[in-house]
Amino acid sequence: MNETRVRLLCPECGKQWEASPRDLPAPERTFHCPNCHASRRLAEFTRTGHDLSVLKQLQ
Repeated sequence: MNETRVRLLCPECGKQWEASPRDLPAPERTFHCPNCHASRRLAEFTRTGHDLSVLKQLQ
């Protein structure tokens, strides 16, 4: 069974990674980049609209 992953991209440092939606806060909550510690709404870290949609559906 494949687990759904959301692709993330830090808008400040450019770090890219994937995470399970169940391990992430709601899209409107503040999230901190694990690399540079930039703080923004999680929705701003999603790489594409599709990633944001998946995140919202599985929250």
